[in-house]
Amino acid sequence: MIRNLSRPQHAPLVARYCAGFLCRLRGLIGRSELKPEQGLLLVCPRQSRLDAAVHMLGVRIRLAVVWLNSALEVVDVRLALPWRWMYVPRQAARYVLELNAQRLSDFSIGDQVGMDVYEGD
Repeated sequence: MIRNLSRPQHAPLVARYCAGFLCRLRGLIGRSELKPEQGLLLVCPRQSRLDAAVHMLGVRIRLAVVWLNSALEVVDVRLALPWRWMYVPRQAARYVLELNAQRLSDFSIGDQVGMDVYEGD
């Protein structure tokens, strides 16, 4: 569960936790849709601009991309378009939240984010 602690969200957000290299590389490739309440949380091995860069090759949907630093503060927010080469955050990030493009206005630079991590099957 992802929450924007700086301002209320209009709907809950559940993101799949993705820390492994292959999971991060694959991301949302091949998905034809992403529901507004769903997302993917990419966990980078370290806080960095380059490690937190995302590619959109093979991604067929527009995404809201939210970059968070180690303190879970939003450091960049962008609309990522399908089949674009690469998006690099303006500042170093440790987490990348990929969401339905409709959620772009839910986060702004400087917002504080909260996460509840649940281990599932």
